[in-house]
Order: sequence, then structure tokens, then C-alpha cells
Amino acid sequence: MDESQGGLSYGIGAVARRLGVPAPTLRTWNLRYGIGPSSRSPGGHRRYGALDLTRLEEMNRLIKAGAPPAEAAQAALRIRSVPDKAQEDRGGEDRGAPVDRRDVGKPVSAGARPAADRRERSVEQEAGRLARAAMALDSWSVADALESGLGRFGVTETWDRLVRPAFAVISRRQAATGVGVDVEHVFSERLMAAFTALIGRPARPINPRPVMLACAEDEQHSLPVFALAAALASEHSVEVRVLGARTPFSALGDAMRRLNPALVFVWSQLAETGNPEPLTRLPVLRPPSPIMTGGPGWRELPPGIRHLTSMNEAIIRIVGLLR
Repeated sequence: MDESQGGLSYGIGAVARRLGVPAPTLRTWNLRYGIGPSSRSPGGHRRYGALDLTRLEEMNRLIKAGAPPAEAAQAALRIRSVPDKAQEDRGGEDRGAPVDRRDVGKPVSAGARPAADRRERSVEQEAGRLARAAMALDSWSVADALESGLGRFGVTETWDRLVRPAFAVISRRQAATGVGVDVEHVFSERLMAAFTALIGRPARPINPRPVMLACAEDEQHSLPVFALAAALASEHSVEVRVLGARTPFSALGDAMRRLNPALVFVWSQLAETGNPEPLTRLPVLRPPSPIMTGGPGWRELPPGIRHLTSMNEAIIRIVGLLR
């Protein structure tokens, strides 16, 4: 921590440790809800002041009590002052802030149950909630469950621990009954909307040349690409360009020549789209643009092309190459 503008301020690591909330989640809250650091250090680093910390503590408390992140953020942003020491010593219930708990929204007080009786949903419960909402074609509940998951866990954990299990349930149902394309489409559309909202240009990108992400030619399964782009942009300050589904290799090559990206990531879900030969015909640039691949569709890859087997590995490798 340091002192600036007359008071203590904190870096994101210190705030994450204090709240027990991962730093990527704090960045997501800032990006999605505008609840984040309000000052900068003399060196230009963003810092959390006392009021910022008070608001984050309130948002975190409300989410754990069952409020959707958007409503918790709205309530927290209504805090206009930091509680004094006497109020904190009385237990902090009043928080010294002009916030009416009744304004937080119905989910916070669902069934008028006492706060002590409410329990934070486990990851398994969240995954089940997401799958049930998709099965019911309840796009609003799908969106709410995704928002809650992204706020609590960040993109990577939401993908690995909520989205993939929910997709597995949907796929099993399709295999057993022969129906369910409508469910898959509703679920995919809400996922795409949630991830696309996180793919913005970072205020301070770590890479002067963008990372380019695309699907192989004729590959329609683009959600993993958008999920990876969302994680890179919102949680790691990586500037990305997403070309999306069914990107012809000729178009990918043209885009590479125009942007000279820091690296290129190409996804193949199905064996029919995983022919690696076109990758060898992509342009060789200076400075170089390494080619990386993801997805189970790729056959044996030529030397020099790294295959990434999970989102976590992709993030580690890509961010490591950029730093």
C-alpha cells in the first residue's frame, strides 16, 4: 500500500488478499460494473482508495448473501462515504453509508429469509442451475447465472467449472433423446453475449501488437475462442482481435499481413476442420507471429506450432510470450 492524495491506497493484489476475491474477478467487476480503483500512483498505476475498498467490501458481502453481481454493484456504488471507526467498532452493520438494503433487489431478500440462513452456492450448484436454465430455454436465467459465475470465479473457472459441465449435460441429453439443438442454441447465444461484453480494449494493454484468434476454415464452434479472448482481455490486459468462426486461411493470412500480430491462435473442434497443412502456408512475418493451436480437431502438427490443451495453458503460454 502507499499514501496518495492524503490517504492510504492499495494495489489490486493487496485488495484481493484482503477480500479473498481473485484479482481477475476484481478486474471483471471494474470492467463490467465500474466499481474499481479511482486514483493513480505517481508512477501511473491504478490504486484503490478507502472509499473504493468500502464499496468492494459491500459488493462482496451482498454477492455472498445471494445478490446478483449487477445489483450488488449498484448498491455498493451508492455508498458515498467511508464509515468512521466508531461505527466499525459497533460491528459495521450500518457501514456509515446511505444504502437502503431494500434497494438491492429481490434476490437479496428472497423469501424474507434471514441473512444467516442463506448460503453461497457451491460451484456444483451453480453448474446445475446453469444447465437447468438452459434446458428450460430460460435465456434470462442463463444470463443471470453466467453473470454470477463470471463475477465470482472469473472467465477461466466459469468456463471450466460451469460452462463445460453444463454443455456436457446438454450433450448427453441430445445423445439420449435426439433433440436439444434449441437448448444448445439458447445457451450458446447467451454465452457469446457474456464473453463478447468482456472483449474490450484494455486501458493499458501489455502487448503493442494484438493477439489474433480465429477458428479454422469451416469450423463453426467459436465459443472457446471468444472465451479465451474474454479471459485475455478482461483479466490479463491483452489486446485481442477475434476473427471468429469459419475463417478462411486466405483471410487469416491477409489479416496477419495487415496487423502483424504478436501471435496467432487457431481453433479446431472437429477432425474435419483440423487439417494442419494450411497452417504451413500462413505468411512468415518480421517480427515473427508464432502460430498456436487449440481444440481436439487438429491432426499431427508441423514442427514449430505449439498445441495448447486447455484454456489455462493457453493463457499462461500467451501471456508469458507477451511479457
